[in-house]
Amino acid sequence: MDLVEVAPNAKPPVCKVLDFGKYMYKKKKKEKEAKKKQHTVQVKELRFRPNTDDHDLEFKTRHAREFLEGGDKVKATVQFRGRDMLYTEKGKELLHDLAEELDDVSEIESKPNMEGRRMIMMLAPTGKGGS
Repeated sequence: MDLVEVAPNAKPPVCKVLDFGKYMYKKKKKEKEAKKKQHTVQVKELRFRPNTDDHDLEFKTRHAREFLEGGDKVKATVQFRGRDMLYTEKGKELLHDLAEELDDVSEIESKPNMEGRRMIMMLAPTGKGGS
């Protein structure tokens, strides 16, 4: 049996007489169980071009819906190349359509903004959706 300090920050510090090996084993097991139950949020990225076709947009929207219902964030990116830079309004409209389509399972975390030759928008899941 060992004298183990259970709460060192308490006034006065709390100690127990117990088997230290058994105490550490139970503590590790409890931490492992807690880690198993937590969900890490991942950021999934969807890339578009300003002239992305309707069917492709629908297909990627379905994937975005699955990601959001799974509890992950979605980063929607419109890539502009060459003369595409003239059509930034088209890219902004595309991202707004995507956000409107996914309105029931997501909320806009950051509005569409230009970063170099890319327009980026972040969508976060809401509690209303799947899990």
